[in-house]
Amino acid sequence: MFEKKTKIICTVSDLRCDVNFLTKLFESGMNIVRINSAHATVEGAQKIVDNVRAVSDKIGILVDTKGPEVRLTAMEDPDGFAVRQGDWIEIHNGPESLCSAPVLYTSYAHFVQDVPVGSHVLIDDGAVDLFITGKDEDKLLCEVQNDGIIRGRKSVNVPNVHIALPALTPKDRKFVEWAIDADIDFIAHSFVRSSEDLIEIQKMLDSRGSHLKIISKIENQQGIDNLDGILSHCYAVMVARGDLGVEIPAERIPLIQKQIIQRCRARKKPVIIATQMLHSMIENPRPTRAEVTDVANAIFQSTDAIMLSGETASGKYPVEALTTMTKIAKEAEKSIDISLDLNLEKVTKPIAAVLAKELVASTQSLPVKAIIFDTWTGRTGRYLSEFRPKVPIYAMCYNDFTMRELALAYDIYCYRFPIQKSKEDFVRNAVAMLKEAGRIADGDLVGFIGGSFNDELGATYLEFKYV
Repeated sequence: MFEKKTKIICTVSDLRCDVNFLTKLFESGMNIVRINSAHATVEGAQKIVDNVRAVSDKIGILVDTKGPEVRLTAMEDPDGFAVRQGDWIEIHNGPESLCSAPVLYTSYAHFVQDVPVGSHVLIDDGAVDLFITGKDEDKLLCEVQNDGIIRGRKSVNVPNVHIALPALTPKDRKFVEWAIDADIDFIAHSFVRSSEDLIEIQKMLDSRGSHLKIISKIENQQGIDNLDGILSHCYAVMVARGDLGVEIPAERIPLIQKQIIQRCRARKKPVIIATQMLHSMIENPRPTRAEVTDVANAIFQSTDAIMLSGETASGKYPVEALTTMTKIAKEAEKSIDISLDLNLEKVTKPIAAVLAKELVASTQSLPVKAIIFDTWTGRTGRYLSEFRPKVPIYAMCYNDFTMRELALAYDIYCYRFPIQKSKEDFVRNAVAMLKEAGRIADGDLVGFIGGSFNDELGATYLEFKYV
């Protein structure tokens, strides 16, 4: 049975999250549901969680924080106002004030102080470019660089300028506390600048004894520059190409994407490629050829997961977009080769990593049909996954949250598994479960990797068995 190996994340809105819709997405290849807290309330997010859990206990759930972002305040006229190249705009401090031509306000109280003359202020993902020509104590004087429309609450980016925002907004803190209570799986923190941004979230999780894993969204030059430190404090990375493409020149994005994937794989960290992957399918039933190539290239570069945003959150063709992405993934994965690169300085459990490498290597010379492992934390599975074996990896998970966390790892298929008394019990019962599920058959050669039970020592043995 040939299945998609690359995992797919689908953004879901509480306005369209009924069980029937989520079931269609799950059956079409969705592995993880994403909730964007920037456009959600806690009550709406809980509705999504309840309905996802009603569909399957194998679907991971991810919530984005807003992070240290800047937006325009609301506009007096909901339709905004038009600007033309050469017009003059002022930006004032005042997060409680309403924008109206020609004065803008932002959500950050010290914006005027932090932004120097000579900077470009990009509104709405760069739709309108304002060049700062002068400033005084309470306002910036800006020349409009292109025709456009400025609307309220749109994003504000200042490339290559450090804005001294706190890592977590009050709304972020509220959503992190909710995520812990709701027992979801991932916190994707936006606009990560350094490891300090992540440490603040981890302290909140640790104070509650939470198992939630942090995903770092790389969206600015600071995040790229500090990636090695960031990787030491997160479970996975998301290459969020929307804001990243505003913060740095767009032509640099393909190479940066490739480099981030390589660095994540060296550290055995899952990586997600996101933003506008099938953007045209928000309005159209078929993707552009460029979009198909973009999805395939992310898989060729060995991403673990790819993400749909507006395509499934509000688009006209959500199931069609997901089905298209699944088909592209299956085709692209045919060209993915085993990679046995291993730097033991980059891993936390070297014995498990070496055993995983050797087991994957053995599949090149032995007729192994499947790899099976048992796990408390999912770590051994992530090691196996990063070597990209040609055979499927089956995870026997001793808890629910590990099963859902591995929904982010390439080529791993998870099963909830009762605690075993011995290695022999593990092998016998895992084989029986997978035979019943039709995953393996009598006479198949299977590779096992496992370790001590009831602890987190990692894998300590591997063996083969004809089942």
